Amino acid sequence: MTQLPNSLAARDIAHVLHPYTNLVKHEKAGPLLIERGKGIYVYDDQGREYIEALAGLWCAGLGFEEPALVDAAIEQMRKLPFYHSFGHKSAPVVIELAEKLKGLSPVPVSKVFFVNSGSEANDTQMKFIWYYNNAIGRPKKKTILSRQRGYHGVTIASASLTGLPANHRAFDLPIAGVKHVDCPHYYRNALPGESEAEFTARLASNLEEFIQREGPETVAAFFAEPVMGAGGVIVPPEGYFPAIQAVLKRHDILSVSDEVICGFGRTGNVWGAQTLDYQPDMISCAKQLSSAYLPIAACMISEPLYEAIRDQSGTIGTFGHGFTYGGHPVSAAVALRTLQLYEERKIYDHVAMVSPRFQARLKRLADHPLVGEARGIGLIGAVELVADKASRRNFDPAKAVGATCAAFSQEEGLIHRALAGDALAFCPPMIITEAEIDEMFDRFERALAKTEAWISREGLRNAA
Repeated sequence: MTQLPNSLAARDIAHVLHPYTNLVKHEKAGPLLIERGKGIYVYDDQGREYIEALAGLWCAGLGFEEPALVDAAIEQMRKLPFYHSFGHKSAPVVIELAEKLKGLSPVPVSKVFFVNSGSEANDTQMKFIWYYNNAIGRPKKKTILSRQRGYHGVTIASASLTGLPANHRAFDLPIAGVKHVDCPHYYRNALPGESEAEFTARLASNLEEFIQREGPETVAAFFAEPVMGAGGVIVPPEGYFPAIQAVLKRHDILSVSDEVICGFGRTGNVWGAQTLDYQPDMISCAKQLSSAYLPIAACMISEPLYEAIRDQSGTIGTFGHGFTYGGHPVSAAVALRTLQLYEERKIYDHVAMVSPRFQARLKRLADHPLVGEARGIGLIGAVELVADKASRRNFDPAKAVGATCAAFSQEEGLIHRALAGDALAFCPPMIITEAEIDEMFDRFERALAKTEAWISREGLRNAA
């Protein structure tokens, strides 16, 4: 990549450390500079248009140019640009947002605790769980379970919950006390001839055996995304969560629904837990809470948890946890207005209306010779590229087939994300129309054709 010495791209390479990026390649390739957005589209510094097929990072539910959210931020900035919630302090908009979230919750909720990101939310939930068990006299009940390929964040604790190797390698993770159990991906993990019901029963049985080996008195909680996002958009089989929760309840193990991606309409209901028949004790939410216009996230906890945390804080003299920007009034104002817009504009109904077109176009890709599985629910989905459809053989990871396909997509004016296992994810803004869904998949089909031609030229199907 040739850049003028003082170009924005050159300055980026010189000064910015990029997350989730091959930094060696970045020094040669440089950044794609996005300057503005409108609806489901973003535009680079050359004026070229892209459909943002991942809503940024699974988050810009109302797209990239919503004046009502800008106005909400400006109004709050003029009124009270910052305050905190420490030491009995509060702000009206923070109270209103907490009330709104409680009213939307799929399960009874006592209190809402505000943080700044999904990672902070799940990190905080872990601390709540440990604090709770100490408070009720169960100091040994501390082990936290999550799932292989699950994604729960990147702090030391939440990255430990995450079940993806790239988040652990060279970081000395996971920390002690976090264990990973089966991923509910039927396409990849079912035994030959095993039905979905049998697969689910086996995973529940495996969980029971795992808990027994660990000692039920030591296992505190189970974290799960209703639909796994960064792990490959994995939708569990029907009946999975009821079967898993039956095991958890037998051993008094808390369940946490990580709704960071699934929350606020993405799966066709307000919460992914509603779509997947999951009844958690605790909920983490972020991303579409503010349509990503400002950082904000929340932990929602039950009355029994709150009562124990309250009493323990009285014993200690304070509840020693919190963030300077947790419940920031400007972020809270934008989040509150976002939730109001979802209702006023019937966004959840809109998702229900356009999801059949999204899923039909997605599932049609399963016929392509490169696609092993096309999976999804609501307005979230993925295709998994394979070297051989019959055997489900993957391509050599070193060939970066998924990443190359994503690069071809970008050439076609489509931005989305390649995940582990050569899965290509789709999670467009929820305002997308049926015509825009068709255009999105038309662009991807052209990228798939380019990928197929490249694979043939390079002989990658026959590579060991």
